Amino acid sequence: MELLNIRLNRRSLAAITAGTIAVAPFARVFAQEENVITYEPGDGVSDLSGAFEADGSSTLGPLTEAAIEEFAAIAPNVRITNGISGTGGGFERFSKGETAISNASRPIKDSEAEACAAAGISWFKFDMAYDGITVVVSSENDFVSDLTVEELGNIWAADGGVTTWADVRAEWPAENIELYGPGTASGTFDYFNEAILGEREVRTDYTPSEDDNVLVQGVAGSKNALGYFGFSYYEENQDVLKAVAIDNGEGAVAPSIESISDGSYAPLGRTLYVYVNAEELQSRPEVAEFVEFYAATADEIAPSVGYIALHAEAQQETYDHVLGAIDGSIAPDSDSFGQEDATPAA
Repeated sequence: MELLNIRLNRRSLAAITAGTIAVAPFARVFAQEENVITYEPGDGVSDLSGAFEADGSSTLGPLTEAAIEEFAAIAPNVRITNGISGTGGGFERFSKGETAISNASRPIKDSEAEACAAAGISWFKFDMAYDGITVVVSSENDFVSDLTVEELGNIWAADGGVTTWADVRAEWPAENIELYGPGTASGTFDYFNEAILGEREVRTDYTPSEDDNVLVQGVAGSKNALGYFGFSYYEENQDVLKAVAIDNGEGAVAPSIESISDGSYAPLGRTLYVYVNAEELQSRPEVAEFVEFYAATADEIAPSVGYIALHAEAQQETYDHVLGAIDGSIAPDSDSFGQEDATPAA
């Protein structure tokens, strides 16, 4: 993997000088399981050209962007645009055939799959990394260190009866809680509400944004603020944010690479995905090469930008699924979507 390490070092230097990506400590790259997949560019990869788009999850967006930057080192004439309109916004564009790749922080919904089917769009789903939705307060907050799932639910539920911190725990200040969270097009919004609220309605008197950097700034700017977003955004801003440990009844667990990877950070640990247009993947060499590259190298790229790499076995399954999708030996995952007995590979 010497070639990839060289590219990562060069990208990290570029990010530092350009200020475009906040890179986590590079030593994290070596804290994961050893990669069993070796990506070797085939003949003619450097001559590939063309342009296509990815869009969707603001949580997964930075990882896809990092993969795009790495890929540019071996296929400089391929132009890939990466947007962050939210998982829902990404699927909307994907279902219209506007993008080749949809970044997603939750699985596709029935309505979104139906929209794709109506437009004649088949797709493959690939696991790319693990993430933990991270609940945060300002680093200046000196009283909140943990919350139970029930407390967190009451804070965010329309019927929770929570206005001040004292409504959560009597010993906390009687100061209004300022809430920041993803907008309704966000997969993080959907996942959080399902995991924490269940059937309860989410409150609407909070500051929403599809841009997680806006949420970071909002929470960091007030001692009485609370918000949530993907782990990588917390990792990049630990100097101004404090992560809140979550107690699901088995003890409070803080989000970390270890707790997210081993599944103990529940119920807010999750998998991040890319959905790829099957026709684009199988008919355009530049799309196929990028997706193969992404799947093969995500375990090294992910930790360098604050994500948790898939376990080696899961990454191998994703990579094998990509290869089968490209050569047409497996059917699109959209063909079996909604079938109870269907268990497509990652």
